Amino acid sequence: MIKCFLLVSLLIYSALAQRSSDDEPSKTWLTLDGERPVVIARGGFSGLFPDSSEFAYQNALTMGLSDLILYCDLQLSKDGIGLCQSDIRLENSTTIGAIYPKSQKTYNINGQDLHGWFALDYYFDQLTSGNITLVQSIFSRPSVFDGSLPPVAVEDVIGLRPPAFWLNVQYPSFYTQHKLSPASYIQKAVRLMGVNYISSPEIGFLKSLIGKVNKAKTKLIFRVLEAGTVEPTTKQTYGSILEDLASIKSFASGILIPKEYIWPVNKDRYLEQPTTLVADAHKQGLNVYASGFANDNPSSYNYSYDPTAEYLQFINNSQFTVDGFLTDFPPTASESIACLAQNKNVTKPIKGRALIITHNGASGVYAGSTDLAYQQAIDDGADIIDCSVQMSKDGVAFCLDSPDLMGDTNALTSFMSRSTMIPEIQSNSGIFSFDLTWSEIQTLKPQLTSPISETGLQRNPENKNKGKFITLFEFLNLAKTKAVTGILINIENAAYLASKKGLDITDIVSTALANATFDKQVAQQVLIQSDDTSVLSKFKSVPTYKRVLYIKEVIGSAPKQPVEEIKKYANAVNLPRTSIISIVDSFTSASTHVVDKMHAANISVYVSVLRNEFVTIAFDLFSDPMVEIATYFIGIGVDGIVTEYPATANAYMRSPCSNLSSDIEYPILPAEPGSLLSLVSSDVMPPAQAPAPALTIADVVDPPLPQVTNSSASPMPVTVPTASPQTSASAACAVDLGLCMGSIMVMILLLVGYY
Repeated sequence: MIKCFLLVSLLIYSALAQRSSDDEPSKTWLTLDGERPVVIARGGFSGLFPDSSEFAYQNALTMGLSDLILYCDLQLSKDGIGLCQSDIRLENSTTIGAIYPKSQKTYNINGQDLHGWFALDYYFDQLTSGNITLVQSIFSRPSVFDGSLPPVAVEDVIGLRPPAFWLNVQYPSFYTQHKLSPASYIQKAVRLMGVNYISSPEIGFLKSLIGKVNKAKTKLIFRVLEAGTVEPTTKQTYGSILEDLASIKSFASGILIPKEYIWPVNKDRYLEQPTTLVADAHKQGLNVYASGFANDNPSSYNYSYDPTAEYLQFINNSQFTVDGFLTDFPPTASESIACLAQNKNVTKPIKGRALIITHNGASGVYAGSTDLAYQQAIDDGADIIDCSVQMSKDGVAFCLDSPDLMGDTNALTSFMSRSTMIPEIQSNSGIFSFDLTWSEIQTLKPQLTSPISETGLQRNPENKNKGKFITLFEFLNLAKTKAVTGILINIENAAYLASKKGLDITDIVSTALANATFDKQVAQQVLIQSDDTSVLSKFKSVPTYKRVLYIKEVIGSAPKQPVEEIKKYANAVNLPRTSIISIVDSFTSASTHVVDKMHAANISVYVSVLRNEFVTIAFDLFSDPMVEIATYFIGIGVDGIVTEYPATANAYMRSPCSNLSSDIEYPILPAEPGSLLSLVSSDVMPPAQAPAPALTIADVVDPPLPQVTNSSASPMPVTVPTASPQTSASAACAVDLGLCMGSIMVMILLLVGYY
């Protein structure tokens, strides 16, 4: 039954994804033959399914480009039959250790003693017809398909009729020492089944195949290992062998090489300058295939956790293009080649696309709500830049995600004594902006933090403390100067600020917008967002403002009555991702239809917050931020994407593959929520979760805002009369100037007898 469901889903995906490319504009590639790079699926779609399983190979074929190559690591059984397994020790990817608990052995392989279970100790039927099944070998990947699929023979993979088939022979000398002949197996496989590529890290083995395979039909590829590793035949290191590419050409037509040989990454995980290896190899007539690509294995901070950015680094530059990628995630490699490469001249976004709305600027790249984060967001193509307005003790409005300064600044080191507990705002103690003056806040350093720091995935350390916080005045001036499509002003805690701190944040924001003439123009959109309907009501008098109700809590449905109530206060809602698509055990489970209900009432829907880090993305979205965007935009139909990485959203929105109505070969397809989870056996399904609560009227309607107190301890709100936005390198002198002028006025008044 599971295979039946899988095949149906694959046929649907294949019918949509594989289209004619006759009408597509041609692209010029700097590959050896001028053709586009190929995608080589290592063990199939091994990033999602057990490596080298039937599921993995089938999905790779249907979810990749039409010329995709299936890649198999050859292992030989005791009776000389070939099977596909990436590791020579079978316990890493199968249940063999549980079936034969006392059968492990130790072998010396290329000078290293390896202990475990090896294919050559078992007959093929023992490995494939018994109780041995495949398991996911990488902990961060889904394990729900473990135990349901047996190892597969080489001939079974070729029987899927892939466009091309690649056989990698990693340990030919080891098998030869134990009376099994990989060379004989290869000759038979090439003759009877057809093998398009044969690779090996052993030069002697590749040389032994010269004249035994038709080089016009089967390419011999030298697989290069780490630079310091010794090649078994020549006893030279792989790094030194690469210094003589002409000698490689004598026995191979190409090289399969770790990506770091091409774009080195230093110890701090930043890219260095590229080597000339690809260009040098091409001059020798050698193809270059890069290996080591996986969405869940980020290699450099330069890519901002966007896997497509890494692929593009190898094919979308003016110096070289690799001839192919060996990858665990063939859909992402496919979209990078077909959809994103050579799109620099695409300036017009797809008509009717979702808005790209920032979350504290490009806060995945720079510390949120800083001048650099906003400038990066503008450079990255954001439509709407956002400012969550906070207030200082002396009434200066500025942008920051939270009134608690402990999260986004180094306030704890300087103002620990100001820490206090305010239950009306949050459950834990904090150092709050309205307890510090603006001049005190300006002494703080911003901090680039990760909302998922517990996973070990930190954000760009070089940018950790770069940038400066800006006032609301500066933010509005920046938006006007850069002519962004629009702004989003987020207002929270208005009731507390009015009643406890004497600060009328709604009036301050309204005045600032009016002073910047945002209330008198329609060229730039103005979105006023709040989780408080009473705040939104304050801005109803300006018809050009679009009011957004921020519903922070996850909801499972949106009944008619609360939706109609929203309509009285707001034109749009901002919802968490899981209010739109429910997630179970890192899989999408279903669409909640909340978006449909909102749209029926003519209420726009924005989804937040989207991030690039793979741990934030459901498994069936392929650990690919672009597939997640496609699922919410095309699959669900949201009107806006709230993201910390606007560059990724912009690349998708401007890609021709985001338009499913166009006749293109490879559209970036949305996932169908719950479709992959439906393939999982019921006995390994995650436990059922209680549905999220329905939205109620009480969730929507808030009491009127209290009167602003006139406590003498609370100074009247003031603004910062800055002429233009200051950069991070500029001296923050506006407040000091204001204090200086104030002192002069006091002195004058004293002299003339007012005091």
